[in-house]
Amino acid sequence: MSHSKRIHADKHPTDPHVGRNLRNVRKAKRMSLKELAAASGVSVGMISQVERGIANPSVRLLTSLRRALNVSMQEIFGDAVDAKVITTDPSFVRRRELRPRINLGSIYKELLTPTDRQHLQIMILHIEPDGESGGKALSYPAEKGGLVLCGTVILTVDEKAVELNTGDSFVFDSASPHSIRNVSNEPAEVLWIIGAVQFDRHL
Repeated sequence: MSHSKRIHADKHPTDPHVGRNLRNVRKAKRMSLKELAAASGVSVGMISQVERGIANPSVRLLTSLRRALNVSMQEIFGDAVDAKVITTDPSFVRRRELRPRINLGSIYKELLTPTDRQHLQIMILHIEPDGESGGKALSYPAEKGGLVLCGTVILTVDEKAVELNTGDSFVFDSASPHSIRNVSNEPAEVLWIIGAVQFDRHL
């Protein structure tokens, strides 16, 4: 028996969801552009460009905005069931074609975690050649792990860089500054897991 009736076209990873979702969350929290800029350290002009879909934020910039807004990963992804999709799946299931996606330029993310999960996030990072997680290493409370599904990436944690290839896995305390970069000529995919985040939830 089929679990769901799907009348659904896959969203292209370049759909400008992230800007629209950020604007909606900001307005729902009744924050002005100036207030969000002050709280996040991101300029008013850059936030405006992201919200209008003119610029794709780096992972570092998006993290700063999410933390300032104090929102979950689902809220940033704009996680909602398509009105054209009728599903009887239980809340612990997410179908492949219903994965929310956000585009960050050289990196886009697919959220695998079902809607009701708050302290564990699982996603796939699709990283274009020379793509990286912003120009500055990221650091915030969480435990992170992952598996390189395909390609070659450089993972840097606490200024220690290591090359990881298809099938290699990792776990680290993300309180340590870290970043990831695709150093190959082919796209890379990384299964990315974030767990036990206490005060906010973000990548």
